Amino acid sequence: MKTVLITGANKSIGFETARQLLQQGYYVYLGCRDMQKGQQAVSQLQSAGLNQVEPIEIDVDDLDSIKAAREVLGQKTNVLDVLINNAGIIGSMQQTPLDTDISVFKQVFETNFFGVINVTQAFIDLLRLSPEPRIVNVTSGLGSLTLHSDPSWKYYQVKAACYVSSKAALNAYTIVLAYDLRDTAFKVNAVDPGYTATDFNNHTGPGTVPDAAARVVKAAVLGPDGLTGQFFSDDNAPETGISPW
Repeated sequence: MKTVLITGANKSIGFETARQLLQQGYYVYLGCRDMQKGQQAVSQLQSAGLNQVEPIEIDVDDLDSIKAAREVLGQKTNVLDVLINNAGIIGSMQQTPLDTDISVFKQVFETNFFGVINVTQAFIDLLRLSPEPRIVNVTSGLGSLTLHSDPSWKYYQVKAACYVSSKAALNAYTIVLAYDLRDTAFKVNAVDPGYTATDFNNHTGPGTVPDAAARVVKAAVLGPDGLTGQFFSDDNAPETGISPW
């Protein structure tokens, strides 16, 4: 049975991603900052007959928490097949490049960028033991520099400085990580789940959580012939599914 760790998985897209992977036969380690909420999420899944799941306490903003989670997971399994870096924040809604305090930039980057790096580095040893390791970095279509430079793009006016910058940085990390692992069995990709109605955006997005999670799952279960080092986005590129960076 393949194993997967999903950060920020006790609600929304992360939770639905866990559900869909459980339905495909994966054993899910449901990453959460609050173990009580994590256990509640696990109980909800188990009540639906999805039993191969347990919570793992992990705060991606806290390196000690990440290291502790690695120790706990290492006691439960010798190998990790999939890492889904899903945890993320948007920060305050007013994010202009000249007026936003640097502390807001740092807060958003701590979760969306540095957190991903710390988690990936902490669990890479378990991933290397998988015959088909997969890393999925949940990004945003707003991380595309190419599209942000195109006045005809439908989201051109959405220039949330902290969030956009953090996701562009995450995309860049995905590229260099995939390159570093290019001669291995790893598949490393960034996935845009789309503008989805969640607590993240006060449920203003037109997309559904199941559809968003399905996009993440698709990258998590890629076969040996699957692509690596890509920016998957059905929203930005409905014909090809691959967004410009």
